[in-house]
Amino acid sequence: MSVDLSFVQSGLLEQFLDTDVISAKEVVALLERRGVLDGTPVFHDEETQMPVPPLCEFGRYLSTALLDETTLKDYGRAVHRLDGHLLSLGSDVLSASESDLVSYRDHRIRRQRKPIGAAAWSKESFVQDDLYGFLVRQGILTHRPARLAARGRNALAPRVRASMDIRHLTFEQYRYFRDVGLGGQLPNSQVNPAFRSWSPLRDRAGSDIALGSGTRWREWSTVLLPEIGLWPGMPGGAAEFTVQACAKYGKARPVYVTEDAVASADLFCMLERPDIVRRAARTLERRARDLFIVADVDVAGGRIRGVLDGAVREFQMSAMDAKLRRITVYEGEFGLEALSLFVCRGGLMPGADAWKSYRHRAWTRMNALADETTPHLPFRRWRWHDLRHTYALQLLTYLENLMDGHEPDLQARRRRHRSYLTGHIRHNPLLIVSRRLGHASPETTFQYLQYTDDLINEFEAAFSGWVGDDTATYAEIASHALSSTSGGH
Repeated sequence: MSVDLSFVQSGLLEQFLDTDVISAKEVVALLERRGVLDGTPVFHDEETQMPVPPLCEFGRYLSTALLDETTLKDYGRAVHRLDGHLLSLGSDVLSASESDLVSYRDHRIRRQRKPIGAAAWSKESFVQDDLYGFLVRQGILTHRPARLAARGRNALAPRVRASMDIRHLTFEQYRYFRDVGLGGQLPNSQVNPAFRSWSPLRDRAGSDIALGSGTRWREWSTVLLPEIGLWPGMPGGAAEFTVQACAKYGKARPVYVTEDAVASADLFCMLERPDIVRRAARTLERRARDLFIVADVDVAGGRIRGVLDGAVREFQMSAMDAKLRRITVYEGEFGLEALSLFVCRGGLMPGADAWKSYRHRAWTRMNALADETTPHLPFRRWRWHDLRHTYALQLLTYLENLMDGHEPDLQARRRRHRSYLTGHIRHNPLLIVSRRLGHASPETTFQYLQYTDDLINEFEAAFSGWVGDDTATYAEIASHALSSTSGGH
């Protein structure tokens, strides 16, 4: 049986639901009462379009886990891909054997046109493990098709745990990325007459806030004007606010944005944002019934109140997810305008694909304009997340240097470093950076340590005199090689 996949989207019911049996409002109310979240995967038979009960029950189980919409969709697609491959083998999810799952793994990581890496397969194997664990617990299956390895680990999971892919930028690289790639300048800091990007100040401000706060993409790209201090009556300068709903795993933590980064955002708000808002005002007016129209902003309490779906609602700003932030607007100078800092041509917050395209176009420009003054550009294009890595390394190095002070030699600094870790945990640079980044464990932050020191000189000193010949020059070595060749050896 071939299976189709769709997702729950309550916001589309009024537009597409056409039946006299039940109204769209009743369906939405039923979904809310049952706790079925947007993004919940729904599996149905391709021919009859009737639900496939075991898989739909798994989708319902995922929804009760309060996963975000993107994750729910990713998990649903993973199950759908697995079912499609099993169908090609004459099997299905309920009758699959271990060899069928091994075949799927090999297909995904080796045989398909674009094989996936260990990190992507780790996620898929987790979904498989969760799926079959659920089916066994529900009594739908008597046992899992794949054996469990030691400590209950999924036997089909990657054998090697991949470390973090930490990539960071130097000062020169960052300025080139921000000013030339995103900002439309030439390498000599002159204006590029061929630059055709829509909003260079917005893109520059995005990179400055990403670097100046160390936040993840979903955290800095969804920031609201009152959160970053660009709201009437706020004093300006550096900003501090709490992220929670847009943070990874929903883990709340304070975020500090430097004064220079806020100033970069303020420049965008003064010079570019008003024109974007003015052009989009009429479009937002037509969409008013689908938007959250804010009437009151309590800056001190971090709360906003307004009208959503015809009812007065109040939210803690930190508890607003990206989907709600995207439709949050207020009455501005030109009509309705987004409460989010960053806006695109439609007048609302840019999504993931938009920010990805800004970055890709910047990379193309950076390579096209590269000359002898250009800092080294890596083979792979930079990611927004690389700015978070850069923030972590710069802050960690600064705090370590601050801790070391002016000790006379490296050994003295190391002795002080060891005593510092044991005696002053509260001020430990590693733990400070870990808290700022919102890492679940300092073990994650620990991986940055390998990038804070340049060990080349230490390696040179350690192996001095072991290899090579102090009296032999490269010219002598080359001469010896040539004479050996001419002598027939």
